[in-house]
Amino acid sequence: MDMNLDKYFVKSELIPAVIQEKSTGEVLMVAWMNRESMQKTFETGYTWFWSRSRQELWNKGATSGHLQKVVEIFADCDDDTLLITVEQTGAACHTGNHSCFFKKLK
Repeated sequence: MDMNLDKYFVKSELIPAVIQEKSTGEVLMVAWMNRESMQKTFETGYTWFWSRSRQELWNKGATSGHLQKVVEIFADCDDDTLLITVEQTGAACHTGNHSCFFKKLK
Protein backbone atom coordinates (compact mmCIF):
# COMPACT_ATOMS: atom_id res chain seq x y z
CA MET A 1 0.00 0.00 0.00
CA ASP A 2 1.38 3.39 -0.98
CA MET A 3 -0.42 5.46 1.62
CA ASN A 4 1.16 8.69 2.83
CA LEU A 5 1.46 8.23 6.59
CA ASP A 6 3.24 11.54 7.29
CA LYS A 7 0.20 13.29 8.76
CA TYR A 8 0.06 10.74 11.59
CA PHE A 9 3.63 11.45 12.66
CA VAL A 10 3.74 15.26 12.73
CA LYS A 11 3.79 15.49 16.55
CA SER A 12 5.94 12.44 17.25
CA GLU A 13 7.78 9.51 15.69
CA LEU A 14 5.31 7.23 17.51
CA ILE A 15 1.52 7.14 17.59
CA PRO A 16 -0.56 5.33 20.23
CA ALA A 17 -2.86 2.59 18.94
CA VAL A 18 -5.87 1.51 20.99
CA ILE A 19 -6.74 -2.09 20.14
CA GLN A 20 -10.41 -3.02 20.49
CA GLU A 21 -12.09 -6.37 19.99
CA LYS A 22 -14.63 -5.95 17.19
CA SER A 23 -17.14 -8.54 18.44
CA THR A 24 -17.39 -7.26 22.05
CA GLY A 25 -16.14 -3.67 21.97
CA GLU A 26 -13.68 -4.53 24.75
CA VAL A 27 -10.44 -2.53 24.79
CA LEU A 28 -7.68 -5.14 24.68
CA MET A 29 -4.48 -3.12 24.81
CA VAL A 30 -2.65 0.06 23.86
CA ALA A 31 0.63 -0.06 21.97
CA TRP A 32 2.84 2.25 19.92
CA MET A 33 3.27 2.39 16.16
CA ASN A 34 5.89 4.04 14.02
CA ARG A 35 5.61 4.54 10.26
CA GLU A 36 7.05 1.10 9.47
CA SER A 37 4.79 -0.82 11.86
CA MET A 38 1.73 1.08 10.61
CA GLN A 39 2.71 0.28 7.02
CA LYS A 40 3.22 -3.42 7.86
CA THR A 41 -0.18 -3.49 9.60
CA PHE A 42 -1.85 -2.20 6.42
CA GLU A 43 0.14 -4.58 4.20
CA THR A 44 -0.33 -7.78 6.23
CA GLY A 45 -3.77 -7.26 7.80
CA TYR A 46 -2.33 -8.09 11.25
CA THR A 47 -1.12 -5.71 13.97
CA TRP A 48 2.52 -4.66 14.10
CA PHE A 49 3.92 -2.32 16.76
CA TRP A 50 7.12 -0.60 17.82
CA SER A 51 8.61 -1.82 21.09
CA ARG A 52 9.98 1.16 22.98
CA SER A 53 11.89 -1.08 25.40
CA ARG A 54 13.46 -3.39 22.80
CA GLN A 55 13.67 -0.71 20.08
CA GLU A 56 12.32 -3.08 17.43
CA LEU A 57 9.21 -3.94 15.44
CA TRP A 58 7.00 -6.71 16.75
CA ASN A 59 4.08 -8.57 15.27
CA LYS A 60 1.44 -9.19 17.95
CA GLY A 61 1.06 -12.94 18.42
CA ALA A 62 4.07 -13.96 16.29
CA THR A 63 5.51 -16.06 19.13
CA SER A 64 2.35 -16.76 21.19
CA GLY A 65 -0.04 -17.44 18.32
CA HIS A 66 -2.43 -14.86 19.82
CA LEU A 67 -2.78 -12.91 16.59
CA GLN A 68 -4.83 -9.79 15.98
CA LYS A 69 -6.51 -9.74 12.57
CA VAL A 70 -7.32 -6.15 11.64
CA VAL A 71 -10.97 -5.39 10.86
CA GLU A 72 -10.90 -1.58 10.73
CA ILE A 73 -8.49 1.26 11.46
CA PHE A 74 -9.69 4.71 12.51
CA ALA A 75 -7.70 7.87 13.18
CA ASP A 76 -8.92 10.36 15.76
CA CYS A 77 -9.87 13.94 14.87
CA ASP A 78 -6.28 15.19 15.33
CA ASP A 79 -4.64 12.28 13.45
CA ASP A 80 -2.48 11.50 16.48
CA THR A 81 -4.14 8.36 17.89
CA LEU A 82 -5.39 5.22 16.18
CA LEU A 83 -8.29 2.93 17.07
CA ILE A 84 -7.83 -0.51 15.56
CA THR A 85 -10.63 -3.05 15.75
CA VAL A 86 -9.46 -6.64 15.55
CA GLU A 87 -10.47 -10.27 15.69
CA GLN A 88 -8.39 -11.46 18.64
CA THR A 89 -7.09 -15.03 18.80
CA GLY A 90 -6.40 -16.04 22.40
CA ALA A 91 -5.21 -13.57 25.02
CA ALA A 92 -4.16 -10.05 24.08
CA CYS A 93 -2.15 -9.49 27.27
CA HIS A 94 1.29 -11.00 27.86
CA THR A 95 0.05 -11.99 31.36
CA GLY A 96 -2.43 -14.42 29.81
CA ASN A 97 -5.44 -12.20 30.47
CA HIS A 98 -7.76 -11.59 27.54
CA SER A 99 -7.34 -7.81 27.92
CA CYS A 100 -4.47 -5.79 29.37
CA PHE A 101 -7.08 -3.80 31.29
CA PHE A 102 -7.91 -6.22 34.11
CA LYS A 103 -6.70 -4.23 37.16
CA LYS A 104 -9.80 -2.43 38.43
CA LEU A 105 -8.88 0.68 40.42
CA LYS A 106 -12.34 1.92 41.30
